[in-house]
Amino acid sequence: MSTAVLIAAVVGGGVLLLMRRLFPRRKAVKLLQYPTDTMCGKTVIVTGANSGIGKALAGELLKLRARVIMACRDLRSAEDAAQDLRSQAGPEQGEVVIKHLDLASLRSVRNFCEEINKEEPKLDVLVNNAGIYQCPYTKTEDGFEMQFGVNHLGHFLLTHLLLDLLKASSHSRIVVVSSKLYKYGHVNFDDLNSEGNYDKAFCYSQSKLANLLFTLELAHQLEGTAVTVNALTPGMVRTRLGRHIQIPLLAKPLFHLASLVFLKSPLEGAQTPLYLACSPEVEGVSGKCFANCEEEELMAKATDKQAAKKLWDISRRMVGLAE
Repeated sequence: MSTAVLIAAVVGGGVLLLMRRLFPRRKAVKLLQYPTDTMCGKTVIVTGANSGIGKALAGELLKLRARVIMACRDLRSAEDAAQDLRSQAGPEQGEVVIKHLDLASLRSVRNFCEEINKEEPKLDVLVNNAGIYQCPYTKTEDGFEMQFGVNHLGHFLLTHLLLDLLKASSHSRIVVVSSKLYKYGHVNFDDLNSEGNYDKAFCYSQSKLANLLFTLELAHQLEGTAVTVNALTPGMVRTRLGRHIQIPLLAKPLFHLASLVFLKSPLEGAQTPLYLACSPEVEGVSGKCFANCEEEELMAKATDKQAAKKLWDISRRMVGLAE
């Protein structure tokens, strides 16, 4: 027993020290306040809205009286989340709609978009939030490396198939959730599916860099329209995104405690996407990246227009939008 306690103390101390080095004590995040009718009459799609940042964002939009379409792979989890959100949103709230969307399946993406285009007269905001993080090597239904397939290609096709509906709406917005971990990757154009070598951390960073390059090129493609697109990096947030990370059993309680101190809550993490979805301050702003509700300066590789166009063309071919 004493040996186990000693091991736990040593491992836990190491975890706390590592967390302190990696993530300085976070500042309190000021929660945004908007008039309760800010999003009244507006339709918003949030992918991955059943947990984490997506769920918190959906809850805030519901309070602002938006019609929130929760696009989720796990419908049971989505139903439970929707029930929670409705109970917390207060008497004057918007509407929640649940739709099935599996971003690891281009067929599912097409079915979802066909349904949305048929049923919805307009779409005011699309939030590309869902993601997968450092999973073991697997492939999507269409044979793509899972992180690149879900985090980039699934949302790439989703956005393209909803563009006409977005353009038909008045001053619509696209919000892309990336990550500061983009800094540790590059786009490996010679092996986008990582078939030669799989490094799960690199592949996540590659997919998040792809999000930023997609935002850059999409903003260029949308010039002259009333549709804007911006990306964001939410920072380190307590979500289920890290469920594939293996933490020693004895260290888990201390890791959880450390996360409460050093990581943002999902609601705090949802402030920047909420800002981009409904703030008048970013009306007409496009092609930028934000962090903590302020414009963020990106590394050169995330603003490389040639790489963005090359990735755009390759992605179109991969998802079947071009020969």
